[in-house]
Amino acid sequence: MTPPDNAQFPAKSNSASHSPPSPQAGENAVVARALSQRVATADGTLAILSEVELAVKAGETLAITGASGSGKSTLLGLLAGLDQPSSGEIFLLSQRLGDLDEDARARLRAGRIGFVFQSFQLLPALTALENILLPLELTGRAESVAVAASAALQPRPAPYGSACERATYWLDRVGLATRAAHTPRQLSGGEQQRVALARAFATDPEIVFADEPTGNLDAETGARIIDLLFELNASAHTTLILVTHDEALAARCQRRLHLVAGRVCEAALA
Repeated sequence: MTPPDNAQFPAKSNSASHSPPSPQAGENAVVARALSQRVATADGTLAILSEVELAVKAGETLAITGASGSGKSTLLGLLAGLDQPSSGEIFLLSQRLGDLDEDARARLRAGRIGFVFQSFQLLPALTALENILLPLELTGRAESVAVAASAALQPRPAPYGSACERATYWLDRVGLATRAAHTPRQLSGGEQQRVALARAFATDPEIVFADEPTGNLDAETGARIIDLLFELNASAHTTLILVTHDEALAARCQRRLHLVAGRVCEAALA
């Protein structure tokens, strides 16, 4: 899943805008009905997803599994409103995505949806702390990113004050307080993914979408990232929807949705 420019970092939100109410525990956070995605090719129409039905309750954890090319990442992107389906409908946080244009979908995601990508998607010119600060700034919770370099890196319990304190708190939560001033090229793959996890959770999102979060990591580092992901998710009471080939990761989720050639083959408790 390759994010558009405004997936993680939409235009700065307008505090006067109104969002639909957040789903409560037991209510659906994400619903897909008869969801299909087709693309035109030189050989005709290719069905990537066919008539997918899905409902994820607030606070649930769901693993979407399947072989390469089964439509997993496409489904994740559609559920998050990063792309539009050929047919069917999606409700995200009680909002029908088909009623929204691209900018409105980005506003819906801002501060309420977190993303973790296989390739980390950190901005190379920013430090670890600044990468976490950026979505906070764009959702209206920040002071200038420039103060990040001089922030005192002491653990602070939530609730936090300024956006810089919030970013510092989350960097400490993932064990990287001493790497705050380091840019992505100065961090290992596992450290970059920890920064990405902190960035995803720093806005206190209602849903986190994760696309192969351990896919670029060795087994030992991946296992640590899995533990950290579920630790953060449990403490934040966030809905988690992830795509993975990793059986250990899928087994940690409450439910599993298995795709074969774009169709739901199995939906069960993990």
